[in-house]
Amino acid sequence: MLYKGVSVGQGRIDLLVEEKLVVELKVTSHIMDAHVAQVLTYLRAGGYPLGLILNFGVAPLKDGGIRRLILSS
Repeated sequence: MLYKGVSVGQGRIDLLVEEKLVVELKVTSHIMDAHVAQVLTYLRAGGYPLGLILNFGVAPLKDGGIRRLILSS
C-alpha cells in the first residue's frame, strides 16, 4: 500500500469495491477496537471514503456482525 507516495506496511485489504469501499472479513466472537483501527488505517492510507467490517463469527450477521465506517475529512 502506498501512503503519500511511500510503500508502507504489509496489510492487505480483503475486498476493495470500485476504489471506494474497503471490506474487511472477520470470523470472531465480536468486532474489536483493533479491527476498527485496522480498517480506519486502510481508509486513511488509501484515501477511501467507506469501510465495512463483516464478522461471520456472529449468527445472524445483523446481530453485531456488521460495522460501517466513514472516513471524515
